[in-house]
Amino acid sequence: MTTPTQISETYFSAWQAGDFDTLRGLLADDVDFVGTLGRATGVEDCLAGLRGLGRILERIEVHARVANGTDVITWFDLHTVGAPPTPTANWTHVENGRITRIRVTFDPRGILATSQR
Repeated sequence: MTTPTQISETYFSAWQAGDFDTLRGLLADDVDFVGTLGRATGVEDCLAGLRGLGRILERIEVHARVANGTDVITWFDLHTVGAPPTPTANWTHVENGRITRIRVTFDPRGILATSQR
């Protein structure tokens, strides 16, 4: 059986690698995403957002991952093209082996400044 922590680890590895087929398999059809730069409802909308940020993603440096039952919080630095590392908190909720909810928070100013150049 795959645990919520393993699902979270795979989610970040797949996103960093640009493996959207694996990501699709991890996300519930009705996944709900709310983050600093936007919202997405449904797997296609969520994948579109991950692809968008993935275009400037250099790497993800995970510092800590904490699980409580079906909830996993990952604390990491988001490294993007031209911006300083962005400390980020990501909460995922897993049901029946799929991610159903994602909440992300970070200070977007560094990323937004590079996108306006």
